Amino acid sequence: MAGRLFASRLRPVIQVQRCGLMTLDRVGNRDVVGFGYNGEPTYLDRVDFPCPAIRWKENTPDVMALKEKEKGDWKKLSIEEKKALYRASFRQTFSEIDAPTGEWKGIIGLSCIFLSAGVWLYLYFKVFAYPELPETFSLERRLAQLDRMKKLDMNPIDGLCARK
Repeated sequence: MAGRLFASRLRPVIQVQRCGLMTLDRVGNRDVVGFGYNGEPTYLDRVDFPCPAIRWKENTPDVMALKEKEKGDWKKLSIEEKKALYRASFRQTFSEIDAPTGEWKGIIGLSCIFLSAGVWLYLYFKVFAYPELPETFSLERRLAQLDRMKKLDMNPIDGLCARK
C-alpha cells in the first residue's frame, strides 16, 4: 500500500531494463514510434512529455485491422474505432492523467498516525519515565528566591541606564 501511496505519477508504466545493449526484442510486438523520453524504448504517460517512444498495446490482429482502416478515410471510422485506435497508442488521456488520485488522504492519515504516536509517547514519558519536578520549581519558592536575590543585591545592573 505504501508503494502505491507514494508512487509518483511520472513513473514508467512499461520500462525496458538495461542488460548490456538495448535490444528492441524486449519491447515485444509494439511499434517504436519515436525517440522517447531519454532515447530509450519505454512507455511513459506524462503531461510534460506527451510522445512516448512505443505504443501502449502490442500489435494484435484487431489492432492491425484498425490501423489498415485508419489509412483510408477517417469519416468512415466510427467513434468506438477511433477510441480503440487511441487506446492502442496511449494508456490514458490527458484528463485521466491529471485526474485526482486521492493519495492525499493516505498522506494525511499517515501524518495523523505519526503525530498521535508522538503525543502518546510524550504523555508516556511525562507520566512514567520522568521524575517529579523538585519543589523549588513551585511559584512561591521561585518568588521567595527572587525576593532573596533582591535583598542580597545579587547581580546588580550598573551603567548609564540603570535606575537606582
